[in-house]
Amino acid sequence: MERLRWLAVWAFKVVACWMVACIGLVVLLRFVPLPVSMVMLEKWGYGLVTGEPMALQHDWVPMEQISNNARLAVIASEDQKFPDHYGFDVDQIVKAIDARLAGERLRGASTISQQTAKNVFLWNGRSWVRKGLEVWFTILIEMIWPKERILEVYLNVAEWGPGVFGVEAAAEHHFNTDAASLSAYQASLLAAVLPNPIRFNAGKPSAYIQRRASWTRRQMNNLGMGYLKRLEQPRGWLSWDLLPSLKELSPAH
Repeated sequence: MERLRWLAVWAFKVVACWMVACIGLVVLLRFVPLPVSMVMLEKWGYGLVTGEPMALQHDWVPMEQISNNARLAVIASEDQKFPDHYGFDVDQIVKAIDARLAGERLRGASTISQQTAKNVFLWNGRSWVRKGLEVWFTILIEMIWPKERILEVYLNVAEWGPGVFGVEAAAEHHFNTDAASLSAYQASLLAAVLPNPIRFNAGKPSAYIQRRASWTRRQMNNLGMGYLKRLEQPRGWLSWDLLPSLKELSPAH
């Protein structure tokens, strides 16, 4: 009995230390650019193991150097409730569960926040362990990062082709331009391939991608550029208004 008690105390301490470390890392990444993500490391490591090294293309750019077209395109295509939810789109989750129970193909229900958590902190895959960790990190970034920061990180770590990570590298790779200069047409093509950037090519779009991009542009027009202002409203479970000292440390100040 004493041994079981000791093991329980030890396990509790390990979990507590891990949780504190996670929170500390998320707080740190609220303020500093990400040099690399876990998915980038996963792809690079897989290339080494298979004997096919992958050269990563990735250049971090702050939100001010990312076209409004790119910001709006990914929201219009991936997560139109992004400014309002707390990391999870319950309606889409319920629909995905209903579809699965009906025997239909598994459909995605991940928000931009969930995709950001997965790309930055975790690995690709569909295990319950990874999904549980994704929920944990999604809650953390929604608590600690404002919506603009979540979108900024997402645009800088999303994959847009084999070894092509981030909107700056994607703009250069596919369109020979930079993230700040992306047009609505180019941004919609980038957003259109996000479900499977390895299979689809934004620079050489298929008819299917052209249709997805056209739909995305219609959604962008419906939302309007003013929609991006909603990202500036106080959100999350920890508001900057409650953290005045940290607010002064924000790069925007």
